[in-house]
Amino acid sequence: MLKQIVLKPRLTEKTYAMSNSSVYVVDVDKSHNKDTIAKAITAQFDVEVASVRIINVKGKSKRTINLNGKRSSNSSGKRSDQKKAYVTLKDNKKLPFFDAIEEEETKQVATQQKIDKAAAKNAEKTDKKPRLSLRRKPKETK
Repeated sequence: MLKQIVLKPRLTEKTYAMSNSSVYVVDVDKSHNKDTIAKAITAQFDVEVASVRIINVKGKSKRTINLNGKRSSNSSGKRSDQKKAYVTLKDNKKLPFFDAIEEEETKQVATQQKIDKAAAKNAEKTDKKPRLSLRRKPKETK
């Protein structure tokens, strides 16, 4: 049953920065509590959970206005409530949420190094003096 809990990671800049200190932010269903979230993360990712903090986020109320020719109508609505869980892991373990981002960063660094190397090589070629031609000089006649 614990593996059936849907854990949606929040992939933002702030949560990426927090993941460096082994804190991950996950959206969960409103019916789950700290214990079930901790057990689900332990079961799904084989890591030890140090602590879980939960925040209930209230949905914002929204108003839409439709202007269709002579008719105008106001309607109000509300976004759904959410529950966020801040999960802290033991022993600096990591979850695979941000692996694709880290791989992309390493690829960018590698390509930048190749570009720098090629630019340095081109700079060396332009700095060299041109070679003299290898043609034979015509013989002088006496």
